[in-house]
Amino acid sequence: MGVNIADIIERKKSSLDRFSNKIIAVDALNTIYQFLASIRMEDGAPLRDPKGRMVSHLSGILTRNANLIKYGIKPVYVFDGEPPELKMDVLAERKERKIKAEEDWKQALKEGDLELARTKAQQTSRITEDVLESAKKLLEYLGIPVVQAPSEGEAQASFMAQRNDVWAVASQDFDSILFGAPRLVRNITVSGRRKLPRQNRYINIEPEEIELEKVLASLDLSREQLIDIGILIGTDFNEGIKGIGPKKALKLVRKHKDMKNILKELAVDIDNYAPIREFFLNPPVTSDYRLEWKNADIDNVKKLLCDEHAFSEQRISKSLEKFIESNKTRSQKTLDFY
Repeated sequence: MGVNIADIIERKKSSLDRFSNKIIAVDALNTIYQFLASIRMEDGAPLRDPKGRMVSHLSGILTRNANLIKYGIKPVYVFDGEPPELKMDVLAERKERKIKAEEDWKQALKEGDLELARTKAQQTSRITEDVLESAKKLLEYLGIPVVQAPSEGEAQASFMAQRNDVWAVASQDFDSILFGAPRLVRNITVSGRRKLPRQNRYINIEPEEIELEKVLASLDLSREQLIDIGILIGTDFNEGIKGIGPKKALKLVRKHKDMKNILKELAVDIDNYAPIREFFLNPPVTSDYRLEWKNADIDNVKKLLCDEHAFSEQRISKSLEKFIESNKTRSQKTLDFY
């Protein structure tokens, strides 16, 4: 879910052309959740192969990355490691919400409300070990590098951006800004026309670009104060304070400057405030990674998707054409070098 500071964040509309030849660290789990939630059957059921294994994420990884490759974008997927102890309570709550959503999904199906059923089904998405393993294998065959974070993927991706090893972090969440990423891009794997839930209308989803320095300057805040706003409204590590949204939190931080006085005015306490703040400022990360893009192994992609998971070759051919073209371009550049 991440921290919801959208209402106070300055965002610039952009386009995929803008990111051509840029290296972008993609928050892998955030993106896979998007695919599992959005790529579903009419009744909300995820796509599955004949053995009952989920394949929505594989469809998403192939088609969306083919689009990025077409624009000359160089993605690297950063996967979460062990969740911090701070996150355990939130993870438990999410599990309960998914169980409730699954019950609501089944009830909506019984009542014949497919629109509600699909909405509820999207809230049941779970990333299993099988999903993770197959996602990493497909990325490997597509020639896209994978980085394993020791803890939070967004923290690792932000660290890579701070080192200028990547140009930006890609995620739908805003956590990477709190983790200190100089630049965040949103909607690069979900851009396009999308139907609004339970409404008969569509909107165009466009890429967005957010720069940390500009955000802090426009809000007249330090990064530490922005983290405090996140903690007040709720993060992946705490619930937040009831009734406090981004705008109210911003007013409180501007008024009091520090959390101690804010909590005194609200007559509440956040027991784990200090360790949460410290985690955002100094999360566990690693510099032990290598970013190398290779030609897509088209034969192994077909074996994985068509032979193992029963995708039709016709269905994946258009996406594979973009990778084949990318292979040709990369090979030509190598020949030109020599």
